[in-house]
Amino acid sequence: MPSTKTKRTPKISLDLKSLPGPETIVRRVLSNGLTVLVRENHTSPAVVMDGDLRVGALWETREKAGLANFAASALMRGTERRSFAEIYEQIESAGARLGISGGTHLSGFSGKSLAEDLPLLLEVASDALRRPTFPEEPVERLRSEILTRLAIRANDTASRAADAFHELAYPNHPYSIDEDGYPETIQAITRDELVTFHGKHFGPRGMIVTIVGAVRAEEAITLVEKYFGDWVNPDQLPEPPLPPLAPPQGAVTRRVSLPGKSQSDIVLGVPGPARKHPQFIAARVANNILGAFGLGGRIGHYVREKGGMAYYAAAALDGGLGPGPWRAYAGVNPKNVDRAIELMLREIRKFTTRKVTVEELDDNKAQFIGRLPLSLETNEGVAGLISSLEIYDLGLDYLQRYPGLVQALTRDDILEVARMFLSAENYALAVAGPE
Repeated sequence: MPSTKTKRTPKISLDLKSLPGPETIVRRVLSNGLTVLVRENHTSPAVVMDGDLRVGALWETREKAGLANFAASALMRGTERRSFAEIYEQIESAGARLGISGGTHLSGFSGKSLAEDLPLLLEVASDALRRPTFPEEPVERLRSEILTRLAIRANDTASRAADAFHELAYPNHPYSIDEDGYPETIQAITRDELVTFHGKHFGPRGMIVTIVGAVRAEEAITLVEKYFGDWVNPDQLPEPPLPPLAPPQGAVTRRVSLPGKSQSDIVLGVPGPARKHPQFIAARVANNILGAFGLGGRIGHYVREKGGMAYYAAAALDGGLGPGPWRAYAGVNPKNVDRAIELMLREIRKFTTRKVTVEELDDNKAQFIGRLPLSLETNEGVAGLISSLEIYDLGLDYLQRYPGLVQALTRDDILEVARMFLSAENYALAVAGPE
């Protein structure tokens, strides 16, 4: 929130060479197109594996919504070499963990074990990704689990508001489709369709495997090559292009009625920048000032704290491989919906017409730079950040450049990116709650 106080926030000094970079990250591209990234860390006996495959909901049709996520979730339900029970017995008997999940552009797998059990982790992951059998009984149990989750979400005001917002902000666009699917589409998906989707879309091209922990880099690369290096899929289809997307014209609104609820949820915003947009860092800092810093930035202060009419109020920016949403959101007493929307729009209008204060920018720069080393305290955090360097083609030295990029931001940069994307006149607005 704006402040009348004048103070200088001291710059945070980091040893940039201590951050992961080209000196400590080993990168290797295998002959089948798979990229391996390794960073050694011998301070603990554990190792973390983080993987990404270029397949997800973007490859499915609206009529088959949820197919990609269903297929990814079913991969560990049984393989040519292991039953559902055997997969989990092997992983758990080693005290390890392994999971596979689906997304929009990517499907991911992650695991953790003692360094000595990394071969087991990679072997089971390879088996599940390459040789799933989609056995009927486990797959039907999974279908029931998905349908139960969808039923719970259908009665949740925050989920319903988010779904409606995406449909409004992304008309005739893949981002308007729920990647988890809908009851009618999940019910209709057959085992043959799961098998076909896997065969056409899962493969090593564009795949990334990141390993961080107590293992020598060359040993880790040799293991990845052993279990994935001979994987080829000539039928693997390329990523479909995203259709053009126009921002909302005027206020596009929808109200979802959920009788009997004691809370209404509001989502208000626009499609934002993709992660590779040249002003994405400015947008992230702008969002932090608008709706994340402290107890929800300006929106949290004026809607929740000062206005006293929200259980929570904040803003979020979901930049990814495509133009993810930039939105403000709040959970309020139903009688306060219109007033809360009014206050949210007021703050967005101010944010797109006036520069942020020097203090706001300095405080948020300090937070962004200061939390970078905190995000690298665990092998999981390091693996996730290193994977993102490859996914978004940021360069192995990006984390070392990052503090300087943040520090270089100006008040004009924040205002420019806010005006580029946000608007108090052109936006999508969804409200879910009692009438």
